[in-house]
Amino acid sequence: MIDLHCHYLPGIDDGAQSMAEALDLARASVADGITHAVMTPHIHPGRYENSRTSVVDATVQFRSALKEAGIPLQIFPAGEVRLSSDVIDLLEQGELPFVGTLKGYQILLLEFPYGQLPVGTEKLARWLLAQKIRPLIAHPERNKVIMQNIEKLRPFIDMGCLMQITGASVLGGFGQAVQDSAVAMLEQRWVSVVASDAHNLLHRPPVLTSAKDWLQNYGGQDLANDLTLNTPAKILGLADLSW
Repeated sequence: MIDLHCHYLPGIDDGAQSMAEALDLARASVADGITHAVMTPHIHPGRYENSRTSVVDATVQFRSALKEAGIPLQIFPAGEVRLSSDVIDLLEQGELPFVGTLKGYQILLLEFPYGQLPVGTEKLARWLLAQKIRPLIAHPERNKVIMQNIEKLRPFIDMGCLMQITGASVLGGFGQAVQDSAVAMLEQRWVSVVASDAHNLLHRPPVLTSAKDWLQNYGGQDLANDLTLNTPAKILGLADLSW
């Protein structure tokens, strides 16, 4: 499997806090069946002051640590970018990190605030699309506004945004309301990717195998493979690899 959203880079956000913890998370990912993982620390000016350059540097260091530890996890740099006007500044500075590309668009993992959909959210998404940047919305099933009314997502679907839900969400790890929201998105065929969003081994471990099993029981093997392997591979440019 390919994990497009996780927080393993040590000491730069609310994910792994040390290199030892980061390596333990990587070992757990491999044990869970993950072969490739995109490092997506929070990029949230004023809270987590990360950028494309700093994430690339941290990923290079972590890649060396993985090799030294003999952990066969291939990693790539990106970021989970908080929705704000800072996105425009980061793009102008060349510091907006992309997960990959798909059909001529750069793919940006974009996080909504948990408690709201701010005024101007649709406008920013349309602006990004006009720049040939396609938002991949991170865990919308956990947004309180969307949980109350799944139709709040429809404008973003209609304009062409992609949706990433969290593996633990379909398993009930964030509660019934989040699980219901995730299932509603699956029923609408709005989900493009399922990722771990793993932060630590105690409360937020990588659980993609269990999520993939759930998806297979829900919608069949093709759906499970598309959401955890095929679409992520296309975004990373790995579609020609033999699985």
